[in-house]
Amino acid sequence: MLETDIVESRGMAHSTTTFDYARAGQLPYNPWLHRFAVLLAVATLGLIVAGAMVTSTGSGLAVPDWPTTYGENMFTFPPSKWVGGIFYEHVHRLIASTIGFMTIILAVWLHRSEPRRWLRRLGWTALALVIVQGILGGLTVRFFLPTPISVLHGCTAQTFFCITIAIALFTSRSWITPRLRIETAGRPALTHLCIALTGVVFVQLVLGAIMRHTESGLAVLDFPLANGRIMPDLGDAALEHYNETRRMGHFLPEVTAAQVMYHMAHRFWAVVVAVVLLATAGLAIARHGDIRSIRSLASMGIALLCVQIGLGAWTIWSGKHPYVATAHVAVGASTLGVAWLLTLQVHRRLQVVSNAVRPVLEGATA
Repeated sequence: MLETDIVESRGMAHSTTTFDYARAGQLPYNPWLHRFAVLLAVATLGLIVAGAMVTSTGSGLAVPDWPTTYGENMFTFPPSKWVGGIFYEHVHRLIASTIGFMTIILAVWLHRSEPRRWLRRLGWTALALVIVQGILGGLTVRFFLPTPISVLHGCTAQTFFCITIAIALFTSRSWITPRLRIETAGRPALTHLCIALTGVVFVQLVLGAIMRHTESGLAVLDFPLANGRIMPDLGDAALEHYNETRRMGHFLPEVTAAQVMYHMAHRFWAVVVAVVLLATAGLAIARHGDIRSIRSLASMGIALLCVQIGLGAWTIWSGKHPYVATAHVAVGASTLGVAWLLTLQVHRRLQVVSNAVRPVLEGATA
C-alpha cells in the first residue's frame, strides 16, 4: 500500500507527492552501529588533518622506515622518542592503524547485521580501500615521497572519507525511516548540481595535493594577485626576476614555471568551486529551504567556502604556516564531506518523476 500526501516545497510552481518504496519497520535501526560509523568518519577527518600536518611540517621522511619505526614496532615505539618531525609522522601512522582496525570491525559488523546487501558490500569496499591506502602510505616512504604516489595517497584518503560518511548516513535513523519524496518535475535537477559540486570540490583537493607535494604552495607570494597580475608571466626573464626576489627578499628556494602553474591552477579552480557551490547552495535553499537537512547542509557549505577562502589567503600571507596550511586542508576535506552529504540527502528527499509514473501518483493522491 502506497503512502502519499501533498507536500508543499518553496519556490515550486506546483507540488506533487511521490513515494518512497521502503516500508515502515522494514529495516532495523542499530544505534551503536550508526554511532561507530560516525566515529569512524570523524576519525578519518582527523587522519586527514594529521596527514596535512606531516606535509605542512615537511615530516614525511622523519621516520625513514616502514612498517617499523626506526627498526622498532610502531605500537611500542617509546613516546620519549616522539620529537620534532618524528612526532607528526609517527602519530599519523598510529591514527591510520587505528582507523584500519576500526574499518575491519565496521565491515564485519555490517556483514553480520546489515540486511542491505549493497551496504555490506560498501563496508568491504571501505576495508579494501583502507588497505590500499596503507600500502600507498608505505610506498611514499619506501620510495622517498614520489609525487604521483603521494598525490594518490591523499586522494585515496578523501575517497575513503566519503565512503565512511556515506555508511554513517545510510545507517542513521533518518535514512532508514521511510520518508515521502517531493517531486521536482519541470525543474533543473538539483541532484545533478550536487553531483557536479562534489566533483569540482574533489578536483580542487587533487590540485591542492599536487601543489603541496610539488612544493608549489609558495610559488606565488602575493594574493589575490599573482606577482602583481591576474596570471603571472612565465617567461624566462620573469622567472629569473621572481627567483631573484625570492633569494634576496624572502630567502626562499627558486621556483619553476611548472610550480607556478600548479599554484595558479589551484587558485583558478577555487573560483570554479565557489561559483558552483554558491549556485547549488543558493538553489537548494531557495527551492527546498523548508527541508531542514538540505537547508542546513547548503548553509554550512557557504560558511565553509568563506572560511576556506580566508585560510587560503592566510596560508600565503603567513608563509605557509603549518597550522594555517593544515586548517586549509581540513576545511577543504570538510567542504567535500558537506557537498557529498548534500548530494546524498537531495537524492533521498527529492525525485524527478517521469511522465509515465506521474499519472499513477496523481491517481493515488486523488
